[in-house]
Amino acid sequence: MTDTAAGFILHLQRLSTEDGPGLRTTVFYKGCPLACQWCHNPESISPRPQVQWIAARCIGCASCIEACPVGALKLTESGLLRDRAICTVCGDCVGACPTGAMELLGRSVAADELAKELFKDRAYFKKYGGGVTLSGGEPTLQPRFTHDLLAALKGAGLHTALDTCALCSPAVLADLYPLADLFLVDLKLIDPAEHKAWTGAPLEPILANLRWLAGQIRNEDSQKKLWLRTPLIPGATCTRENLAGISAFLKAELDDCIGRWEMCAFNNLCRDKYARLDMEWRFQTAQLMTRTELDQALTWTVSGGFDPKRTFVTGAAKTED
Repeated sequence: MTDTAAGFILHLQRLSTEDGPGLRTTVFYKGCPLACQWCHNPESISPRPQVQWIAARCIGCASCIEACPVGALKLTESGLLRDRAICTVCGDCVGACPTGAMELLGRSVAADELAKELFKDRAYFKKYGGGVTLSGGEPTLQPRFTHDLLAALKGAGLHTALDTCALCSPAVLADLYPLADLFLVDLKLIDPAEHKAWTGAPLEPILANLRWLAGQIRNEDSQKKLWLRTPLIPGATCTRENLAGISAFLKAELDDCIGRWEMCAFNNLCRDKYARLDMEWRFQTAQLMTRTELDQALTWTVSGGFDPKRTFVTGAAKTED
């Protein structure tokens, strides 16, 4: 492999069981066209590098403050403060920190270099029926890198999955289509106004791409799979109108092409991520949903007509009194 494109990623997650069939290695990209107010991976939204501070690792030695060339850091009684307006994300504070309390998020890597790293996992892919999933952020925001990486993986005989919000140009999707065995597409809200309000992005391009994917699978009678995922967010996506509406849309337009529709239970484990990045989170005080609430959500999905045998709720539930 030569002259492959470089991409900007966050990290790899090995032994994943949540991003497609079998045991998988997931490549998390940096940069997303959506700004979902409930996002569980806020570090993946910006396409640029960021520095986060992990308070539990900090010993207050002030090495980072001394290393900062622009004076963007200050140690206070409440912790370390970063003036992100002047921070250049040079990484000097990360290099100076002796405990790893400072972390640089995002790194550039060539597709061929990353593919070689992923090839190391072939043994457990073969044993457990897994493969590689490219996930968000959003892989379609880096189309050439994603193309080159998928081509290398596919050429090596690995199972490939593209986890996407499907907010991309049809041309990009058409280019990547032959190289992915599985498409994991998020469909969060079915009402265009609600989708725009909660994610900051239009809905129609996503629906158009879903229809295109379904058409390709139908017309080619291929072995490609299409799975849908919807996050269950209290007060946002987890409403009767939304879940029944998505179900009705799937039944009417995509029924024969969807292998699985997964409702992903809300989790609040990302609260510390927002604090590390000096970001506010709208769902800071929201609690896990109870099993009763999750069962109710599943009932709403069934009411829209989509096959309950292909509908699942995943994730942790709050213990009920």
